[in-house]
Amino acid sequence: MFDVVTLGESMLRLAAPPGEALESAPHFDVRTAGAEVNVAATLARLGFRTAWITKLVDDPLGRRLAADARRHGVDTSAIVWTTTGRSGVYFLEQGPLPRGVTVYYDRAGSAFSTLEAGEVTWDVVRGARWAHVTGITPALSAACAATAARFIHEARAAGAKVSIDVNYRRKLWTAERARAGLEPLLASADLVIVARDDAREVFGLDGAPRDVARRAREQFKAGAAVVTAGADGACLADASGVYHETAVPAGEIDPIGRGDAFAAGMLWGALDGDLRAGLRYGVALAAMAQTYLGDVAWVSRQDVLAVLAGRGPKPVR
Repeated sequence: MFDVVTLGESMLRLAAPPGEALESAPHFDVRTAGAEVNVAATLARLGFRTAWITKLVDDPLGRRLAADARRHGVDTSAIVWTTTGRSGVYFLEQGPLPRGVTVYYDRAGSAFSTLEAGEVTWDVVRGARWAHVTGITPALSAACAATAARFIHEARAAGAKVSIDVNYRRKLWTAERARAGLEPLLASADLVIVARDDAREVFGLDGAPRDVARRAREQFKAGAAVVTAGADGACLADASGVYHETAVPAGEIDPIGRGDAFAAGMLWGALDGDLRAGLRYGVALAAMAQTYLGDVAWVSRQDVLAVLAGRGPKPVR
C-alpha cells in the first residue's frame, strides 16, 4: 500500500525573524515540524506513497499539523486522535555566526509522548516497503520507546525493510541513555543513518567518515550504514564497499530539516534499489532543504535531478 511509513511526533515551530532574539521578537513565523513527518512529506513530494503514524490532539493545532502533512501528499489515516493533552512546540532563534541557531523545546507531556503501541492500527505498516523512524521517538518516553520497537517488529514481520536515523538530541537524553536505547533497535535495521558527531558521541565511533561508516555497519550488523559529515559530504558502507559523495554547495536560509531531507534521498535510492544513487539524492536534497524556510524541502523530483545534472534553476530575464 505504501512505499514508506514513518512514526514520529510533529510539533509547531515558532521562529523569531532572522537576527531577532526570542525575547525581543515582535512576531513568530509559525510552521509545522518533526523529523519523521519531514521525511514522509519530502518523499511524497518526490512521488512516493507515504503514510505517517503519530498521535495528535483533536483541536485547531493538532488539525493544522495533520493538514500540513496532507498538503504534501502524506496519508494521515493512521493518526491516533485524542481529546486530551497538548501539541509539542519548539522555538527557533537564528543569527549569523558566531550566534548560529538555537532551539528551545516545549514538548514535555505532548500527546505523542503518551502514544501506546496498542493504540496504533498496524495494518498501515504491514503494507509498507520501508518503515522509517529516528532516535528522537524512543527518547521522548518509555511508551514511545515501546511503540518504536513494536513499529520495527511489525515492519520486519511483514517483510518491510527498516531505516533508522540516529538523530541524537542532547536535550532529550544523554549519550549513554541514547546508546542503550538505540542499540537494540539498530540491530534490526537495514539502513542506519548517523551524523559523524553523533557516531562519535553516542557510539564511540571516531575517525574519517569512510572508516566510521564501515565500522558502524559492522557494529550495528546493518545492511548499510551512512555517515553524514556536513561540508565533507556523506559516506555509505554496504556489502559492496564504501562510497563517498561530496556535499553540494548551497546558500543557507534555514538549516533546520536538511538531515531529514538527506534521509529522504537515501530512501529514494533504497526504493529504486540503488543506495549509491540515494547518496547522491541525499546530498542534493540536504543542500536544497537549507534554501527553504521551514523544516520541509519544497522540492520536486525534477528539481533534484536538475541540481545533480549541474543545471539547477536559472535566473529569469
